[in-house]
Amino acid sequence: MTIHTFTRATLAATLIASFSHAVLAETPADVQVPGGNTVALETVGVGAITYMCETRDDGSMGWVFKGPSAALNDREGNQVGSYYGPPATWEALDGSKITATELATAPNGEGNIPLQLVEANPAEGEGAMAGVSYIQRLDTQGGVAPNVECGADNEGAAAVVTYQSDYIFWTAE
Repeated sequence: MTIHTFTRATLAATLIASFSHAVLAETPADVQVPGGNTVALETVGVGAITYMCETRDDGSMGWVFKGPSAALNDREGNQVGSYYGPPATWEALDGSKITATELATAPNGEGNIPLQLVEANPAEGEGAMAGVSYIQRLDTQGGVAPNVECGADNEGAAAVVTYQSDYIFWTAE
C-alpha cells in the first residue's frame, strides 16, 4: 500500500518561487554558511519524501524516513538537476554530483521539514557541482511524515509526501 500526500499549493508555489538574498540574511544562525563562501547556484527542489511504516530501533512502530526524490529547478522553472537518496545526493544535469554531511538543522514551522546546512564532500565529475562547499535547505514546505496511524494493520506501507525547498549551493571565495 502506498499513501500519497499531494498539495496543489506546494506544486503551484514552485511556479512562482523566487529567491532573495534578503531571505538568506533572515536565515537562523544555526544554518548560516560560514564567511568566505559565495552563492554559486540557487534552486528549488520539488518532489517527494518516502516514509515506511515499520518497527523502529526502540521497538515502537512508526513512520521511518527512507529518502527524497526531487527535481532541482532554476528560477525560471527549468530543471537543472536532481536530488535523491540515500545517501543524500545532488546531481546536476551535466553529470557532476555531490554528497554531503549534515552540520545543523533549524525548525521551520509545523508540517515542514527543518531547514538544514550541510558541508559538501568533493564532487564526482566536472561541472556545476565541482567546488561546492556548502548547501543550505531553506524555505521548506511540507515533507514531514504523514499524520496517519502506523501500526500492525499497515506495517510495510509506504507514504510518499510532497515537499518543496530552496537548495542554495555555495563555493569558497
